[in-house]
Amino acid sequence: MSGEPNTRLADLFGLAGWSKGELARLVNKQAAAMGHPQLATDTSRVRRWIDMGEIPRDPVPRVLAALFTERLGRVVTIEDLGLVRHGRTGKRQGGGSVEHPDGVPWAPERTAAVLTEFTGMDLMLNRRGLVGAGAVLAAGSALSSAMYDWLHTDPALAADAPHLDDPLHADPAGFDRYEAAPIGSQEIEELERSVEVFRAWDAARGGGLQRKAVVGQLNEVGGMLAYRHPPHLQRRLWGVAANLAVLAGWMSHDVGLEPTAQKYFVIAAHAAREGGDRPRAGEALSRAARQMVHLGRPDDALDLMKLAQSGSGEEVLPRTRAMFHTIEAWAQASMGKGQAMRRTLGQAEDLFVSDRGDVPPPSWMQLFNEADLYGMQALAYRTLAEFEPGAAAHAQHFADKALALRVEAQQRSKIFDFLSMASACFIADDPEQADRFARLALMSMGQNSSRRTWDRLRQMYRLTAEYAEYPKIQELREEIKLALPKTKGRGGNSSQV
Repeated sequence: MSGEPNTRLADLFGLAGWSKGELARLVNKQAAAMGHPQLATDTSRVRRWIDMGEIPRDPVPRVLAALFTERLGRVVTIEDLGLVRHGRTGKRQGGGSVEHPDGVPWAPERTAAVLTEFTGMDLMLNRRGLVGAGAVLAAGSALSSAMYDWLHTDPALAADAPHLDDPLHADPAGFDRYEAAPIGSQEIEELERSVEVFRAWDAARGGGLQRKAVVGQLNEVGGMLAYRHPPHLQRRLWGVAANLAVLAGWMSHDVGLEPTAQKYFVIAAHAAREGGDRPRAGEALSRAARQMVHLGRPDDALDLMKLAQSGSGEEVLPRTRAMFHTIEAWAQASMGKGQAMRRTLGQAEDLFVSDRGDVPPPSWMQLFNEADLYGMQALAYRTLAEFEPGAAAHAQHFADKALALRVEAQQRSKIFDFLSMASACFIADDPEQADRFARLALMSMGQNSSRRTWDRLRQMYRLTAEYAEYPKIQELREEIKLALPKTKGRGGNSSQV
């Protein structure tokens, strides 16, 4: 007991709206449902947890996490509740120390447990039809400060970690229990192939339809990691976990579950580092940076990209660094920093062409090809065109090059290219061409489950206002209003355009 209030638990308790007596009764009821009928909690114990910082014994933290997850409709972990024993502290850049937000980074032996707990809660929300909402994304600077020292040190691989009687204590929260057991190279190969299938589906159709399957697969891998395999197998299994966590994060971002997505990206960085793959850890953080730009927080994105690039190690391939630079350039464009953006895109081009291809790229980099480079350049220039209209011509040029190279397997990226081109045409005062590409995007969007494409369509829709008197554009505006997914508002259904 710290004697100090548990502010995390207090904040979530306030959001939940329970009384202390209500929470005590719910804990007893939930514990019985989870196989612990002997648990007896009362109001005074709840008061000590909140007001005195007392950390209850297992299974109470898991029971509380399940209760708050269901009540708030979003994943709430033991770390979120401030109920982890032996909290770790770390140094800020420049000296001083600060408790890491949200348990980042957690102890190496906690990674599998955190992964399993978080995915278990996420699956519970899926089963009960609840929608994740209400959480807040951590600022990029906070994540960077917390993870800097951790990412720049040599990873403690499973082979070197201390052996524990109960390896990782990776009991999934909630109602499912995965018994840890050894697996062999054949099973890991099958898991690696499943990652490729999920990745291809996401690129073609968006993250909405397969997110639950990816989270479920990741949950099982977390259980497998609780068993200590031979080092070469354990390392590959961490790689599978990292790839699945990135996919789970990207799919969550694709459907608008933003805090959930960010947590998966951080879990992916941890898993990659446990497997000794620092470039993969950096790429996971670069996904979190892309998410920040999409949400209008480019300064946070730049903080994360600094960490991603510096923490990726010397073995990172030129093409991976080129991808990092395109994300950085997009963030700079979002801030109207045209000169910096152009310089960064130039570095990306140089790095891309310098990659001789003599070293096969990792599986997670194979989707970043020449079309993606052009697509990101188009997006950066289209974003800059909001500040410098002359940049629209460059956006059109690169979008055209990207579209010429896109294949059907990259349907979502193709939609983004159509929208970049349409937006650039509007800014360049070419409504005829803009109308054509906007309609091409609309034709494809009905077959895609990506909410991000609709977000980008709304951005383009703003640009149509100047041409609303044109008959074709007037029709386009009406078609967009009809096509946009309806969201509930105070006055009923609204497309929010």
